[in-house]
Amino acid sequence: MVEELPVSIVRLPGTEDLPLPCYMTGQAAGMDLAAAVGAEVTLLPGERALIPTGVMVAVPEGYEAEVRPRSGLALRHGVTLLNAPGTIDADYRGEVGVIMVNHGREPFVVRRGDRIAQLVVHRVCRVVWSVESSLPPTGRGDGGFGHTR
Repeated sequence: MVEELPVSIVRLPGTEDLPLPCYMTGQAAGMDLAAAVGAEVTLLPGERALIPTGVMVAVPEGYEAEVRPRSGLALRHGVTLLNAPGTIDADYRGEVGVIMVNHGREPFVVRRGDRIAQLVVHRVCRVVWSVESSLPPTGRGDGGFGHTR
């Protein structure tokens, strides 16, 4: 059974024609976000742009929303998101924006209504540090950055 979480959302004026973030399949973890651009935005190779979505959300306290890339855009066009995943904190009330970047070889055009990213909502916990003189040992120890090659 999947938990359902009520989340308030506001459409910005002039975006009534765009779909709200939605799950594209019954077991999808992420909701697709649509581009709320007024005119086409062309990202040349190496360029980035902040693309509006036309929505504001009120993520409940104890949760966060992550803005993530869409795998198909990355594979087919080399287009992904900077700062991925982007975090929407529970106290943010502005428009959800998507920082897209074109790592591909060809210009990429963002059109109104294009599915440009995914939104995933998660529970969060607050860390309370316990300062110690050492950490408990593990089999891995301090091996990192490719230690399992």
